[in-house]
Amino acid sequence: MKGKDSMKYKSVVVTQKGAPDVLKIVENDLREPAAGEARIKVLATSVGGTDIAYRNGTSPLAPKIPFVPGYEILGIVDALGAGVANIAVGDRVAALTGHGGNSEYIYLAKEHLVPVPPSLDAAEAVILVLNYVTAYQMLHRIAKVKAGDKVLVVGASGGVGTALLELGKLANLKMYGTASTSKHSLLTRYGAIPIDYHSQDFVQAIRQAEPAGLDFVFDGVGGDYFERSFGLLRKGGKLVEFAIARGWSGLVFGLARIALLNLLPNGKSVAFYGISAVYASNKRPFMEDLPLLFKMLSEGQIKPVIAEKLPFLETARGHALLENGKVSGNIVLLAPELI
Repeated sequence: MKGKDSMKYKSVVVTQKGAPDVLKIVENDLREPAAGEARIKVLATSVGGTDIAYRNGTSPLAPKIPFVPGYEILGIVDALGAGVANIAVGDRVAALTGHGGNSEYIYLAKEHLVPVPPSLDAAEAVILVLNYVTAYQMLHRIAKVKAGDKVLVVGASGGVGTALLELGKLANLKMYGTASTSKHSLLTRYGAIPIDYHSQDFVQAIRQAEPAGLDFVFDGVGGDYFERSFGLLRKGGKLVEFAIARGWSGLVFGLARIALLNLLPNGKSVAFYGISAVYASNKRPFMEDLPLLFKMLSEGQIKPVIAEKLPFLETARGHALLENGKVSGNIVLLAPELI
């Protein structure tokens, strides 16, 4: 019988830029973890907009091809390298990976691992790692919202959008959200006022409803929504931009535009939020916020919207579903034993 260190495991790899069929399943040798490293059997990850942008090559931060997508994971510690303390084989952990999550096993340094309460559903808990931490930090660390604030969520039916609405409801915000008509019932579930971006001019709709302007706009779409949203702010209001930049020129232009708008003498401001940049500069907020969200999930305060649960290696199908624009909430990829 072969030892575990001679076994194989599968990963999903982006082999070139393009449609979901560029995602291929490959086999890898299962090795022992290096010093300071944990080997984790992945139970759950998800498919998000950044995964799509990385696969298409439209994000300036996309990893070099070939690479394994998957921005976050939840799994079980399978083996430990030398010098890893305060964690044990069999512990459930979560991590923000950026890429690499679409794999049956992943190797991560201990400082990236957050304990996961064993009572939590893996499919729900993994969604908190990226989308809910993103939403929570934008609301409470960047915008610092307070009860009664008036906000607009651009792209409200997606993974981060629904997280913003659910956490915004808990914060007693007055919320508006853009989404297609078929998704309006989801927005109203969270107490948000839906605006159909196909048939309504969202600028006109907001100006009629809130002539004094909004306190905050959270924009996950970008493009012309950026400047149009900025115009809806009251004096002292803030636009929090989290849309994915298209290419290096798009990133440079976007940052320059933010800097210019912040110089205008109108009291309004713009902040760009990217969880990877925040995490790279200081892990502490993430390490504080994710356990808090796990606690909220365990207490029933939040319940992420899951559109689809797919077998772990059906990543290409998940990418195609997300790209067709008809999905509300999150697409989760699960290990076979959890399907």
